Amino acid sequence: MPMSASNSNRFQRRRSETRRALVRAARQILAESGDTTASIRSIAEQADVGLGSFYNHFASKQDLFDAAVADALEEYADAIEGDLRALDDPAERVAGGVRLSTRVAESRPQIVRILCHSGLGRIHAGRGPLMLRAQRDMEQGIASGRFAVADPVIALSALNASLLALLELWFTEPEIDSDQAAGTMAEMLLHMLGLPEDEARDVAQRPLGSAG
Repeated sequence: MPMSASNSNRFQRRRSETRRALVRAARQILAESGDTTASIRSIAEQADVGLGSFYNHFASKQDLFDAAVADALEEYADAIEGDLRALDDPAERVAGGVRLSTRVAESRPQIVRILCHSGLGRIHAGRGPLMLRAQRDMEQGIASGRFAVADPVIALSALNASLLALLELWFTEPEIDSDQAAGTMAEMLLHMLGLPEDEARDVAQRPLGSAG
């Protein structure tokens, strides 16, 4: 007998809820320790789902933890994109993304812990909205002559590494002035990308939104 529309919708909702529960459990593990050696059984128990349900959504623990990092990066991108959407200048967007990162860290600390425990390789390998936005800004900056970059791939890797270092600084030394540190980092990165020192400082100090 074919499944009714209402039953099908309930099944899909339960399936989506199970997947979200597994991703939440994986995010919590990554945020607390970054230890991905936990057994699938223990992850399923933490998510409060059946062991068999795990394999309905993920082929392996690696797939689950990759999905958890991607989910955190997507939340991160959503948090800053609203404040950057109105900016046409790629230099302002790069600086804004760096400066807003510490504000996201303050309002959503779990994301910072996940990124710091996951490392640059896993973050750089992602193709979610955050990486696509950074790549787009880099390409637009080069095409417009705003950035003087010989190798955009290396430049993007340097941006990602610098951003991760800034977040790790926020995580390990909470007494620092995070806004000031982010502004200094943004200025340095813009200068690295080819903006004159004075202009890089001006762009890095322009008003921003809140990234709540």
